[in-house]
Amino acid sequence: MDPLPLDLTQPARDRILAFLRGIGLAVEARTLPDPSFLPGISIDCGVLLFDAAKLAYPGDLLHEAGHLAVVPAAVRRTISGSMDSDGGFEMAAIAWSYAAAVFLQLPLDILFHPAGYRGGAASLRENFSSGRYIGVPMLEWLGMTDPLRPEARGSASTYPVMKKWLCDGCSGLAAAPA
Repeated sequence: MDPLPLDLTQPARDRILAFLRGIGLAVEARTLPDPSFLPGISIDCGVLLFDAAKLAYPGDLLHEAGHLAVVPAAVRRTISGSMDSDGGFEMAAIAWSYAAAVFLQLPLDILFHPAGYRGGAASLRENFSSGRYIGVPMLEWLGMTDPLRPEARGSASTYPVMKKWLCDGCSGLAAAPA
């Protein structure tokens, strides 16, 4: 599938990069060798690397940043290459990236683009836009957002609003994910 047109990707990419840097994630532009696990993206010692010439989908930056954001800084610094997290942390990264897309007021097709999520992007777009959020219990457990339970609705930090964007000092995580 073709990448999104440049007139959509560059402003989205710039907003995403400013946000990621603003919350304290390390992000660097670099020329990356082919192939990388996602076009124009790699991770080296917890630094999210991107190659502007090869980056096909700026929403992929949000998703990979989500993987980094939901683990403590000590773990984050050890991550290189592609993220091979368990299902719970994968879902947390998806939920985190959706919350970030909402915060940035990005169209969902930037995050859940047709070439992503192993063919499941349309399902994710439909579920999240209908309020059926996967991965939120993990973000709640980590103390990054308030529960979705009815008694918490209306809280200033009920998902997709985040209490904190990085897991540093997360309440639910005692050890690194396997």
